[in-house]
Amino acid sequence: MRKTAVRAVVSEAAEKTLKIILTRLDDMKAEATLTIDLRGESVCSDYIVITSGRANRHVAAIAENVTRSLKENGVKNIHVAGLPHCDWVAIDAGDVVVHVFRPEVREFYNLEGLWARASSTGSWP
Repeated sequence: MRKTAVRAVVSEAAEKTLKIILTRLDDMKAEATLTIDLRGESVCSDYIVITSGRANRHVAAIAENVTRSLKENGVKNIHVAGLPHCDWVAIDAGDVVVHVFRPEVREFYNLEGLWARASSTGSWP
């Protein structure tokens, strides 16, 4: 298979994963969802999704439902970190990484600002 064909297949898989995630986030009433497109900028993932839940329980419910939906749709090797405290839960689905925050924790870490600064300087984290 040629490199361009491999990239197209990988990109299709990333977009399918992203669609599953965004649909589930919408269903779970996640707030202030932001998608950062990293295609061509990072070898680690194609997209980062940052979103918020209203409280620890909401963050946990969002993360658990996203993870379950990914597994039901055949996404393998999902890694989840942060579920015990649910201030910030990270879901690594390979091509897409999801960060689910409580609002004040999201504001404190300001990942959006980090990625915006990196984008403007051309130096990605």
